[in-house]
Amino acid sequence: MESSFNSYQSLKKWKEEQIIYRYDTSALNEFHDLIMNAVISIALERLKIERSPSWKFAWFTMGSGGRMEQGFLSDQDHGLVFEPGEAEAEAYFLQLGEEISKGLHAAGYPYCEGNVMSSNPLWCKSLSKWKRQIQAWMQEESLQTIRNLHIFYDSRVLAGQEEYIGELKSSIHTNIQKSPHLLTRMMETSMHIKKSVGPFGQLLTEEKGSHQGELDLKYAAFIPYVNAVRILAVKEGILETSTIARMGKLKKMNGYDEEMGKYESNFAALLKWRLQSYRQTDTYDDTHYIQLKSLSKSERNELKNILKDGKKLHQFVIRAIEKGAG
Repeated sequence: MESSFNSYQSLKKWKEEQIIYRYDTSALNEFHDLIMNAVISIALERLKIERSPSWKFAWFTMGSGGRMEQGFLSDQDHGLVFEPGEAEAEAYFLQLGEEISKGLHAAGYPYCEGNVMSSNPLWCKSLSKWKRQIQAWMQEESLQTIRNLHIFYDSRVLAGQEEYIGELKSSIHTNIQKSPHLLTRMMETSMHIKKSVGPFGQLLTEEKGSHQGELDLKYAAFIPYVNAVRILAVKEGILETSTIARMGKLKKMNGYDEEMGKYESNFAALLKWRLQSYRQTDTYDDTHYIQLKSLSKSERNELKNILKDGKKLHQFVIRAIEKGAG
């Protein structure tokens, strides 16, 4: 399929025609993977005109793409790791990263506002430099470097050497076993939930702006679940990236089995809702909000329970980390 595209514009046109027929999260994310792989193929072909290197590399996606949780609209989050060696490899892969970023943008994926892209030298490095960078992030323990660890832990290889990412993630897990306080630091920097249920059990919506009367599903529900489960995945050395797959692995582990079942079904419901509430006129930001008037009474109650459970999940994670650090 992807070889039939010779330009990012033709790819975008096909994407816009076809994407609406992907009705569930799994099919939709396979479709996004197909588009991203096609962009990589075009980018590699374009750069081949200048030179055709044989260096090994891994191009990886992060964020919702890394977790296979993208909605219909998604921005970019990606990086590159390549085999250590020649200095000219750095220049080549940075150029490749820029071409892929440009191609994804042309195919309908907005640039990442935080510049988490393989066009940024911070996210485009040789394997040995990546190892040193991850080590430095863990030693610095600043809000930004810990945030970078969170972002990186959701990385999933789409093209190239999968073992590169496995090696880097294992080094994070090993370091955390030696310094458990790093896990506490990861927890402190990410365990925030946007208040969404009032004192009388009412759902709290946006009070002003273009989303007045709508609920911020991303920061009230999605991100709290994603962050909490990621911390447990780092603690237990789970390399899977999707939140559902991580919960599936945790469910089989002692101490997590009872808790994870309901959270797994909650998160699956959130993914389903986001797709159902999508309107073709939506911008990327719009897709994170849900119109409460579009929900039935039973759906509102289900949403309320999911939001309350999100808080319980955070409390469970806090206890699990404090127990490990104690």
